[in-house]
Amino acid sequence: MHISYSQLASDLASALAGFLDLAEARAESRRWFQEGLGLPASWLLVHGDDPVPEEDAAKVGLWLERRRQGEPWSYILGWCEFRGRRFQVTRDTLIPRPETELVLEAALEVGRRLGVLHACDVGTGTGILAVCMALETDWEVQASDISLGALKAARANAAALGAKVAFQRGHLLAPLKDPLGLVVSNPPYVDPADAPGLQRELAFEPATALFAPDRGLALSAEILREARRRAAPGCVLEIGAGQGEELTARALASGWKRAVVHQDLAGHDRCLMALL
Repeated sequence: MHISYSQLASDLASALAGFLDLAEARAESRRWFQEGLGLPASWLLVHGDDPVPEEDAAKVGLWLERRRQGEPWSYILGWCEFRGRRFQVTRDTLIPRPETELVLEAALEVGRRLGVLHACDVGTGTGILAVCMALETDWEVQASDISLGALKAARANAAALGAKVAFQRGHLLAPLKDPLGLVVSNPPYVDPADAPGLQRELAFEPATALFAPDRGLALSAEILREARRRAAPGCVLEIGAGQGEELTARALASGWKRAVVHQDLAGHDRCLMALL
């Protein structure tokens, strides 16, 4: 027996509300229709009484089973939007978060103020920072990641979006060529001790891209040291809540003259800018 699209939307929102906040469930339900089935809200207003084809009903049923297991919607879909661009995501990459746009904006501002000609994205993942910098500036951009799977996704994203980025495999700044220019990174910064209390969806994302030793600070501190040692004019990092004060101290101890922390809309430390 066929059901209507309106009924399917209602049933889906109710099912998602079994493990999500009600507002989240409704918003995600709309995303499934728009991104997964290609049916925007305006279409549903007109065609809500249309019967759902078996193919669409089957798709939603399979997606729901995966989602009930905790798998994030972006992995089920296979892509995520960032800054109005579609980026492929895989289980080898973190899912881009809206907060990372604050880091990109800071990097663009700092880079233009410094007049840089080069920039690098350390631990590029899906390549969002590198690709956006390449598309929105005239900088020569390179990027690194230790994961072959992540580099495969990042290269595919750069090619699909027409961005010129030189990708290199290796640990942090090690594979990148001088001059580095502005160093930009969204490195792993989660304290491994916090793992048990994290939302279940994070279990699907690569642990090597989430967690860092020394209470989540180790890789950020290493990037700050290496960027300074290799004469980068500036360094812009995404950081975790509550990490600003200590990473500011470590930046200054590494030889940076200034370090400024920006907070996100929730009031959490989110971006560290280290400057000469």
